[in-house]
Amino acid sequence: MTLILKGTKYYRTAEVCEMAGISRTTLFRWLKSDLLGESVARDRRGWRLFTEQEVEQLKAEANRVDEPAD
Repeated sequence: MTLILKGTKYYRTAEVCEMAGISRTTLFRWLKSDLLGESVARDRRGWRLFTEQEVEQLKAEANRVDEPAD
């Protein structure tokens, strides 16, 4: 369920995983490796909330193609 707080749209973990086409395990591994920095918002229960910009970053990472080294 998408939340709108102070005019900003936030997505919960399950929504983000579905939108980016990644598993929760992958999302948490990327968060642990500081892919989005430490600015991930949390609700009053401590659950992570993601902005549209952060979702786009995750989608870009999920669709990134590394070129083989010559």
